[in-house]
Amino acid sequence: MTRATLDKRPADVAAMFDDVARRYDLTNAVLSLGLDRTWRTAVREALQLTPGERVLDLAAGTATSSTALARTGADVVGCDFSLGMLQVGRGNITEGVDLVAGDALRLPFADGVFDAVTISFGLRNTADPDLALREMSRVTRPGGRLVVCEFSSPTWPPFRTLYLEYLMRLLPRVAQRVSSDPAAYVYLAESIRAWPDQVALAEQVAGAGWSKVAWRNLTGGIVALHRADNPD
Repeated sequence: MTRATLDKRPADVAAMFDDVARRYDLTNAVLSLGLDRTWRTAVREALQLTPGERVLDLAAGTATSSTALARTGADVVGCDFSLGMLQVGRGNITEGVDLVAGDALRLPFADGVFDAVTISFGLRNTADPDLALREMSRVTRPGGRLVVCEFSSPTWPPFRTLYLEYLMRLLPRVAQRVSSDPAAYVYLAESIRAWPDQVALAEQVAGAGWSKVAWRNLTGGIVALHRADNPD
């Protein structure tokens, strides 16, 4: 992996997601072997939303995650910096979902306006994850909840080796067949490999001001859910 690859500027990353937006959901389903739906369900359950609560779904992409959250009866605001993703998402949204263009480092919302905030597979694509976590805290009310769903480190060493082999060798090849921009998935694979493990991310979340940070592994640690509260 090269530092230049992982140091893409936000505008470059946004353009990358614009390019893959049309087939993004299909590619995710194929590359995850259909597990993406299971992970979305886990996020919804971890948030413990109730009807009428307001939740921010950051890095909402094509609004597939936002639509799943709206089934709880909560009011969902999906936010993403890729206009291409949002354009696709506007064809997918249901009642209870609003889509807003915005940068995770400068969220276009007032302080404390959300009961909960979540980000799935997007925190590692921000230019400054610490600042993004602080911005999420700013827009969440005291006592509100955070759920971060991200790729992580498999807990069983032999499986970790197999996973990394798939990630770095097979994932780009599969993406070449189903994605509209296979090169983007080379960057995504490298960003996953360079991302902090479960413990390190928990420390990062706490360092951004969140409290009661905990996590649980999904799919043997391929994905981890980190949950935290905004201090009163």
